[in-house]
Amino acid sequence: MRPKTVAVVGAAETTRLGRIPDMSAIGLHADAALNALADCGLTPSDIDGVATAGESPIEIARYLGITPTWADSTSVGGCSFMLHVRHAAAAINEGLCSTVLITHGESGHSRIGARRGAPSPSSLQGQFEAPYGVTGPPTAFTIPALRYLKTHKLSVEDLAWVSVIQREWAAKNPRASMKDPITVADVLAAPMIAWPFTRLMCCLVTDGGGALVLTSAERARDFPRPPVYVLGTGESVETPWISQMLDFNYSTAFRVSGAKAFAEAGISHADVDHLMIYDAFAHLPLYGLEDLGFCEPGEAAGFIRERNTAPGGKLPLNTNGGGLSYMHSGMYGMYALQESVRQMRGLAPAQVPGAKISVCHGVGGMFAAAGTIIFSNEAP
Repeated sequence: MRPKTVAVVGAAETTRLGRIPDMSAIGLHADAALNALADCGLTPSDIDGVATAGESPIEIARYLGITPTWADSTSVGGCSFMLHVRHAAAAINEGLCSTVLITHGESGHSRIGARRGAPSPSSLQGQFEAPYGVTGPPTAFTIPALRYLKTHKLSVEDLAWVSVIQREWAAKNPRASMKDPITVADVLAAPMIAWPFTRLMCCLVTDGGGALVLTSAERARDFPRPPVYVLGTGESVETPWISQMLDFNYSTAFRVSGAKAFAEAGISHADVDHLMIYDAFAHLPLYGLEDLGFCEPGEAAGFIRERNTAPGGKLPLNTNGGGLSYMHSGMYGMYALQESVRQMRGLAPAQVPGAKISVCHGVGGMFAAAGTIIFSNEAP
């Protein structure tokens, strides 16, 4: 994709976040979608492209009264929305549609209208992992996390620092679910979920959603808010079977997706002002920092512990509080994208002064997939 040919012109989350027992999952999609459309002064009749995960784009289009000429139902877990941005940009550049709405909504806590899923007994995971108790994210993610800690001679305390510093960011965000300060001792003393993860190293379980509106950069200049340009994109997949990762110490999908996005954007790591890394569990920012090339293997824990990613640090990371303290309804990627857009608009609660480039990186499943979007607020 050519950089800065497509821009985000509308962005919003659901009116409420956290616990929303009176709205279904599809209702959350619609609430977020209408908020994003209001943000850019459009109506459903102006939309000709729809992308979503969790719900079907058919259901979303029908629910909102949209007749699209392009639809995307890519669903690879929490980074699906990063892939939607990439695919939407390609579709707009190809003339398949002109204005794309990407929606997300999940009743992760209240489970109102939520879809229930489990690995098929005939799948690889169902046959060879589930019988041994590897049945969900807390148990599956322990496999690479424990190997990573052992390889790099790190401790559980190193994971705890991720949670502590992200809570510092959350304290600056009025919409964050968890804002009270925590210490390393607090994290280590929290109830054990699955070794080495205590509860404060695991993502929240909440209700909410978000939506984005994208169009061509040429049209974007006519909208009420300053455009946020798509500078680079990447995506990849590795395996749905976590025990069969190529190497537990890194994510192949992360490396491929990140490298593609940086090459497309034509930037270096020194150009990045702001970073979002999907943090369903405390080990993921360590992998992201290393696999995206910001740190050498094994050095991300020290990088975080030395407060480089904290408020006032040289690489602000997960400035909304992340999935650990801000929001996590199940597929967190949309919330990371929303924060990148807010930072590029200069409207974030914990705004990074003068930020011009934001990298937003997501994971799907348990290192099964990855998506990377690089945004810029500088006009082409």
